[in-house]
Amino acid sequence: MARRKGRVKDKWREKRWVTVYAPQSFNSVQIGYIPITVDETAIGRVMEVTLHDILKGDASQYQYKMYFQISKVDGDKAHTIFKRFEYSKEFLRSLVRRGSSKINLTTDIKTSDGYIFRIKIIALTHRQLNTSRQHALRLIAQDIINKTVPGMTIEQFVQATCYSKINSDIMAAFKKVIRVRHVGLEKVKLIRTAEKETVLLQA
Repeated sequence: MARRKGRVKDKWREKRWVTVYAPQSFNSVQIGYIPITVDETAIGRVMEVTLHDILKGDASQYQYKMYFQISKVDGDKAHTIFKRFEYSKEFLRSLVRRGSSKINLTTDIKTSDGYIFRIKIIALTHRQLNTSRQHALRLIAQDIINKTVPGMTIEQFVQATCYSKINSDIMAAFKKVIRVRHVGLEKVKLIRTAEKETVLLQA
């Protein structure tokens, strides 16, 4: 006797679509949609967009990638926290030229409201610099970060990152020593939330 086949469960019918929003520091703009079954499965998911998707400015903003992590689902809305900002690989490759020095500095810094970020700064010069000059520029960049970021909230820091305020401050300080071709935050990553937060940060 043939066994009766059970009805196949359509998992997609059980899902609902929720709208994902950027944090308040980006005016809570809509950044996408995701299908979920239960709210808990969405917590921790990461959305990738470009700076242009957020600000709707000029085409150059496509070269900056941004990542937001879902921290809460409220009905048909998913709220996020800032997770990461970085240069696209194509943009990074376009910056590197022969006959110039590439200077990197990676440092961890804490905002006034307790969020810890890992910042990778990149500077590119017009010509080759010796080791002592490169070290001097790293010290200048570190000094700017130490003086400015600890006085910022996470919202202020994220805006200063994405609107190039920190880049401008470092560039202005560099100009007092030597002209450089490019200064920027190659990568900014949230590595620890404030103690009051319970969001799990994914790698």
